Amino acid sequence: MKKVMPKKKLFARMLDKVEFIGNALPHPATIFGILALLVVIVSAITEAVGLQAIHPGTQEIITVRSLLSAEGIRWMFENVEHNFVAFPPLGLVLVAMIGIGVAEGSGLLKVLIRASVLKAPPRFVTMAVVFAGVISHVASEAGYIILIPLGAMIFLALGRHPLAGLAAAFAGVSGGFGANFLISSVDPVLAGLTQSAAQIIDPTLIISPAVNYYFMFGSAIMIVLIGTWITEKIVEPRLGKYNGSEPSIELEQLTIPEKKGLVWAGISMVITLVVFAVLTIPENGLLRHPGQGILHSAFFNGLIVVIMLFFLIPGLVYGIVVGVTKNDKDVIKQMIASMSTMATYIVLVFFAAQFVYYFRYSNLGLILAVEGAEFLRNIGLTGIPLMVAFVVVAAFINMFMGSASAKWAIMAPVFVPMFMLLGYHPGLTQMVFRIGDSLTNVITPMMSYFALIVAFAEKYDENYGMGTIISTMLPYSIVFGIAWTLFLVGWMLIGLPLGPDGPLDYVLP
Repeated sequence: MKKVMPKKKLFARMLDKVEFIGNALPHPATIFGILALLVVIVSAITEAVGLQAIHPGTQEIITVRSLLSAEGIRWMFENVEHNFVAFPPLGLVLVAMIGIGVAEGSGLLKVLIRASVLKAPPRFVTMAVVFAGVISHVASEAGYIILIPLGAMIFLALGRHPLAGLAAAFAGVSGGFGANFLISSVDPVLAGLTQSAAQIIDPTLIISPAVNYYFMFGSAIMIVLIGTWITEKIVEPRLGKYNGSEPSIELEQLTIPEKKGLVWAGISMVITLVVFAVLTIPENGLLRHPGQGILHSAFFNGLIVVIMLFFLIPGLVYGIVVGVTKNDKDVIKQMIASMSTMATYIVLVFFAAQFVYYFRYSNLGLILAVEGAEFLRNIGLTGIPLMVAFVVVAAFINMFMGSASAKWAIMAPVFVPMFMLLGYHPGLTQMVFRIGDSLTNVITPMMSYFALIVAFAEKYDENYGMGTIISTMLPYSIVFGIAWTLFLVGWMLIGLPLGPDGPLDYVLP
């Protein structure tokens, strides 16, 4: 009789396979370099065989432009710098990080996370931890580095299983990555990539960083409620009573200066919002273009500046009140420290930009979109079934490639134009991707902070490993997947906009 391998060992072997495949992949920057080279080669081959398509809007014949032709080589040589500098996500994220750097460097974001969980009544602690996880998306690393270990500490201090606290925080930070109550630094990045891809079809189309805001806000409420339920009804009962040796410690309360700083930071934030409202809401407001609506005002066109100031002003006020920021040099140091974390991103963008613009120049993206849209239309996969299928595709790809922006830089030039030709707005395609990308964050070893999460867990039991984390987080991935997909289906059936200037449908110009 064939020996049946124990489930635990079989599961561990599967995880080892996933980890091996993921670790064997080159650096994302290298992947984009390889993809750019492939576009060059494929453009030459497809031009030679006469690949073409008919644009459904203009009825023009679209042919491939070879990047290995004399004209193509000259274009590549002349546009390396332009491709890099003109790539929308580069400027958007760097501008946002100016403000976020001040808020993070002054300590405001860290204190906000602590305050949001420490002040919650015991019966609402789980909800507060998940909520803080969702809110932490506004900071690049604070959620992973600060909140997740803090969640475990809080649960242990309350006599609850620390791994349940860790799981609740991890679910909010990573499993709910596509949901938020605020616009965060990742929104301009994804919007910039979506805009670049959408302009393959419509060169005039602008995608706002707030294009998904309404749906994200509703999703955030859902994630907090469902994440709380999963933690208390599924995860915590399964873990049982904690019998480890890690002693419970008293959580550090907010100091008087920190409380004072939060108050003044809050006041400055309210004043900032009031000023923007006065400048934008009236028809003759300074940030309104004459004869244009609010959605096409300078406020929304320059939303990245609003995001920057939304973090910079409260961060500056908080730093001054608590004594962290004493002069302009301290502020500049905080900005520089924030920018120093962007080095990897900037290198990645250089190669990603070449790939995206090569794809656009060659017309491969447009032809692939036209043919792909026609294929989907012929097999009848449109509407809700198409979006559900795309959620699954994004979730699957996320198992092998961790970075959301890196994945979207590859997927957007294909799927955004394709779905536009089927009549769906780029904002919808982006949001569906974000759902799928979030669902498997908590169970993929390829997520950049996964090893750190395992290290946090091992503090409470040295036997906790990757399998422990994945088995603990799997209920979140499954239930979030079902609930979020149903939420998307309901949203589409009602026909609500996804955000400001973010309709569900797109009509070819």
